[in-house]
Amino acid sequence: MTAADARARLVLSLVTEPGDPRLVELLRGTTPVDVVRALEAGRRHPGVSDAWRERFARADVLVERAREAAEAAGLRWVVPGDRDWPRGLEDLDHLDPLHGATGCPLGLWVRGEASLGELTRHAVAVVGTRSCTSYGATTASELAADLGDTGFTVLSGAAFGIDAAAHRGALAVGRPTIAVLACGADADSPRAHAALLRRIVDAGGLVVSEQPPGQVPIRARFLSRNRLIAAMTVGTVVVEAARRSGSLNTLHWADRLGRPTMAVPGPVTSAQSVGTHQAVRDGKAVLVTEHRDVLAELGLGPEAAGPGRPEGHGHESPGRRTLDALSWDRALPLQEVADRAGAAPGETAAVLAALAAEGLAVQVDGRWLLHQRADAT
Repeated sequence: MTAADARARLVLSLVTEPGDPRLVELLRGTTPVDVVRALEAGRRHPGVSDAWRERFARADVLVERAREAAEAAGLRWVVPGDRDWPRGLEDLDHLDPLHGATGCPLGLWVRGEASLGELTRHAVAVVGTRSCTSYGATTASELAADLGDTGFTVLSGAAFGIDAAAHRGALAVGRPTIAVLACGADADSPRAHAALLRRIVDAGGLVVSEQPPGQVPIRARFLSRNRLIAAMTVGTVVVEAARRSGSLNTLHWADRLGRPTMAVPGPVTSAQSVGTHQAVRDGKAVLVTEHRDVLAELGLGPEAAGPGRPEGHGHESPGRRTLDALSWDRALPLQEVADRAGAAPGETAAVLAALAAEGLAVQVDGRWLLHQRADAT
């Protein structure tokens, strides 16, 4: 990725609202550099609104402010093509809008020294309601700790309730965790979690946002943010969600991306578990009660030693079947891998993501190659 492309992406991210579906169409047949050059030359570019053109007139000022704020907060700008870039985000360009948002972000602002690409290669989202019960908080914390012990990075939204419990559970076992914010990554949001966000960064984790520095969280940005949480992980677990909880939006994004979707049951009398129970009843999520259930849904066996590793015994496991379906010398499309493995494309996509997290499979131009055999490691 060239410096010109990175700057063009930065400019566009400052003159548009991140997640705007029009960006997907705008960039489908051109590049950010070409769009910015056309605007600099005063030419009209198809797909660029009048509001974007008006804001572009202040682009130099906006860029300078963003860079100053980023430098003060220790943020860096990561874009597609960088080694730090989570490849799973690119799947968002193929989804229709949901609540007015879709598409791969133009870039991400990252606080912390760790590699975002490395941490998200084996990340699981653990999300849920802000007004959680003590049962939900304990369950989320223990689940996150166990997933961290297994080698996964726990990713959540740093909100009150389940999100905070998940982050703290991962931190309790010395594992890095990632907080994805609906405001600028320079902000401590919610303000009461300033210490938690600092602890996340100090412990080798990251604070991430597609919103420019200084932006405030609003409802639409929370919903747009949820797509990033789903896309940067190999699966999503919801621990407690009321009927209209925003965490169910994250679950829906994960489902549309073909990633495993899971929900933890609660008491049938609890209003905070109505949403998770409904998701299970509607077939939108698989019921899980502990980290071993999560591993099973990710295509890993009970004896898995780390992210993406198919279980060592039982040749009928999804991971083993998918590995056997891959080829060393010919990249295969998802449908062909699924046909060879005798599985549905959605299930196969989730298993391939887990195998890629372990370095056993690799995606090249949308097709899949065998990179390493699990029984050779």
